[in-house]
Amino acid sequence: MSEKPIEGNGKAFLVLLLPISFLIIFLVTTWRILLAVIVLVIAFKLWQEYQWQQWTYRVNPIFHQLVRENQGRLTPMDLAIRGNFPGTTAKRYLDSKASEFGASIVNSEDAGESYYFITASILGNILDNSEPVKEFPAQPVTKTARSLLAPPTPQEEEPETESLPQPTDEEVKRSLEKQLIFGSLIQSELAKRLNVYSSTVYKRRNDPEFPEWSRSKDPDGIAWSFSEKTKEFFPVEEEG
Repeated sequence: MSEKPIEGNGKAFLVLLLPISFLIIFLVTTWRILLAVIVLVIAFKLWQEYQWQQWTYRVNPIFHQLVRENQGRLTPMDLAIRGNFPGTTAKRYLDSKASEFGASIVNSEDAGESYYFITASILGNILDNSEPVKEFPAQPVTKTARSLLAPPTPQEEEPETESLPQPTDEEVKRSLEKQLIFGSLIQSELAKRLNVYSSTVYKRRNDPEFPEWSRSKDPDGIAWSFSEKTKEFFPVEEEG
């Protein structure tokens, strides 16, 4: 009775031993070919990575220009159209740049997938374009205090208000010199001087009529011009 289990175990061992033997013989005879195939695959992967790096170096100037033109917002279609390459390649490139610079990726039904790259100049424009908080005029200060409980009497005179002193020409000139300490004003400073919103200055800054418009708003009748290079505003020098 004990011979049957031993015979069954021996047959099972032979069944496992045959494929293992064939595998060992196959590896011994073909290990050089397998090693060559592995080396070729690794070399091909490294070559593809090298080609990708060289391609990204050529695309980087296009990417930087689009970031400046579109205020940091890019889509794979924008990059594909400008660079004239497939959309899948453009998406792979933007994904790598998003992970490199920590950009935000927003999915929308209308525009699809959008990438937002924030730079210091773009952030400054966003802050300049935000409308300032409206300041409420100060209430007039009365010299006499009226009791809240006492009803007004017919003989009571109208409270006198203290008139604020008007700034002299020298004070206005001195304040303008303080503002123009660097010879120019930024957008938010000029908007405060012209008593308009910063977004209004931003919309009109490239208008040919901007100097005359700013002259009409300036308290001293000074015309201002915008420099695209420095993103600042300078007084227009009068001829003659």
